Amino acid sequence: MVDSISKTYEITEIPPSALLVGAPEVSLAELEGLVHTLGLNSIRSITLARISPTVQYAMGTGKASEIVKIAHEIEADCIIFDFEISPTQQRNWEKLAKLPVYDRQEIIIRIFAQRAQTKEASLQVELAQLQYSLPRLAHSYGDMAKQRGGNFGSKGSGETQLELDRRAILTKSAKIKKDLKKIVKERKTQRKRREKIPIPVAAIVGYTNAGKSSLLNALTSSGVFVEDKLFATLDPTTRRLTLNGGAGLLLTDTVGFISKLPHSLIDAFKSTLEEANRANLQILLLDASDPDVFNQYTTVVDVLAEIEADKNKRIIVLNKCDKNIPGTTKKRLTKEFPKAVWVSAKTKKGFDELSELITKELFGKTRIYALPLDRADLVQKIRLNGVLIEEEWKDSHIKITARISGKIKKYIAHYECDN
Repeated sequence: MVDSISKTYEITEIPPSALLVGAPEVSLAELEGLVHTLGLNSIRSITLARISPTVQYAMGTGKASEIVKIAHEIEADCIIFDFEISPTQQRNWEKLAKLPVYDRQEIIIRIFAQRAQTKEASLQVELAQLQYSLPRLAHSYGDMAKQRGGNFGSKGSGETQLELDRRAILTKSAKIKKDLKKIVKERKTQRKRREKIPIPVAAIVGYTNAGKSSLLNALTSSGVFVEDKLFATLDPTTRRLTLNGGAGLLLTDTVGFISKLPHSLIDAFKSTLEEANRANLQILLLDASDPDVFNQYTTVVDVLAEIEADKNKRIIVLNKCDKNIPGTTKKRLTKEFPKAVWVSAKTKKGFDELSELITKELFGKTRIYALPLDRADLVQKIRLNGVLIEEEWKDSHIKITARISGKIKKYIAHYECDN
């Protein structure tokens, strides 16, 4: 970020202890998880009975004063809202509380900023930060932002600096967008090279902290970073997975989803979830032990639709079956997702069933083929494009039992036989 905007609040550190304020009938557990991920300590939570459409505080003055009083009593360093507050409301709250005030959107953006590793992800997050901060610049300067009088309508130094910083943000944003276009172009070139190799792709999608990286590690014996925090990994990671019969596929771990995702991060999600959009199969992973699992499923499906990644073939996988899951929850999960596979990324329970389902979805039914003896070259092509279950050389032909996908499927269709 350019020097002229380096002092704006969006890149300053959030004080360590926070009072959390939630919307009516919404659990604050997720906000607590976000706050913990950011390295903060939530010392108390308040759930509002209602949110008023008031311009000043999004609630009545009396309730606002009550929250400020509690914040001072518990010696909170800041106040964090689980819902979006406007730039004006943020300034009003900070004047009233004499404390820094943040909303859910900013917390998520800051986590993304901490976790982004690749150049593209870092640029997307920086762009989101700039877009979020632009309407909030004024509160960085306090009273300096007010226009002072002068000859010929001259402006005060605070407003001049505000305009300079606004221009700097717009200039920086334009440069980032230009850089991102170059990266997208390079990625398309890389994808074209990859698509020349006939191997299917499966993408693990799901709510943040559902265990996607753990599942990738367990299935592929890889060492992808895993942490019991929200958004432990942001950048997609791809590993090769060998199925029963020798067939291979590319398995991608994608960024975790979350409800009420800031609109400024949708583009960042689109880029990191591009593999989910182009995958031959989506493995939608759910944490079966999470009390909010059904709402999380809805969020994942809604976000996939929003980024136009909802037309792909998809299977449901219920993770963490090794944990103590209430009988009523198990019963409902079985009813809602009757075709789902129950697994444990920790103990590898259910992996045989999962492997079988992935194989079936990607390579179809088991079929028998009678190949001419002079077309033995097709056997190797079947290995590369499917699952070779059995190979038997007869006097007059080669009997193949296999599951096949890709272009070769139509070339050998006329060799299919009953037995």
